[in-house]
Amino acid sequence: MIEEFVKATLAEDVGRGDLYALVEPSINASAKIIAKSDGVVAGRKYIDVLSDLETFDIEWLVDDSQRFVKGDIIAKINGDSHTLLKIERTLLNMLLHASSIATLTSKYVDIIEPYGVKLLDTRKTRPMLRVFEKYATRTGGCVNHRMGLDDSLMIKDTHLKTIKDLKSYILKARKQVPFTTKIEIEAETFHIAKEAMYAGADIVMCDNMTPTQIQEIVKYRDENFSYVLLEASGNISIDTIESYAKSGVDAISSGSLIHQANWIDLSMKMD
Repeated sequence: MIEEFVKATLAEDVGRGDLYALVEPSINASAKIIAKSDGVVAGRKYIDVLSDLETFDIEWLVDDSQRFVKGDIIAKINGDSHTLLKIERTLLNMLLHASSIATLTSKYVDIIEPYGVKLLDTRKTRPMLRVFEKYATRTGGCVNHRMGLDDSLMIKDTHLKTIKDLKSYILKARKQVPFTTKIEIEAETFHIAKEAMYAGADIVMCDNMTPTQIQEIVKYRDENFSYVLLEASGNISIDTIESYAKSGVDAISSGSLIHQANWIDLSMKMD
């Protein structure tokens, strides 16, 4: 899957061929990937595949998940000049996209880690980039949530509108879904959260609630359904995540890890 993705990404940029290569013959060349801002590296797994496909050498000075600061050399590259100039944008786009997501994710993780709360990503990913972007959040310290609809059974508010008896539905679901599948119910109120626990949910997602509201659900869970996991979700930002981490939930999910990640600054410089 990674090789197919890298091939498609390169083909998108190269098109029918790099016109630069028509003008002058290739020479031996080297380059450096230089950080122009602080961040966390992600993308090595993909760029190593690009290196194998295009037969250039890359020496990493910073590994995936490691932090770097402005001025650091991330990697050194050697190969023929036509190849290095052809792959420059593809390499940087993958490295920038993944590292930017990992950098923002690591900031969230740093805030909530003291509270023992897991950070989760969501399915709010760019079309056809889910595996790549979830790899980036994982590299930044996140725990991946569902990869798709087949990954666990989540009953959201839209689903609840179609279900007349939640407990009966869950009993039927247990007979249909794989034995190891978790069932998660989205709850927007204390009443729905309580109903979800009684119905047999493994996980209750406290959606768009305040930390104070979630604390009440945590207390109820602890006293009555201690085995049920609680997840906080819904418009949680880097400014508010600590207050949710203090509420007592087991995990916090946020789509902003991906869709609010601003690109950091990296560049390739020829020697």
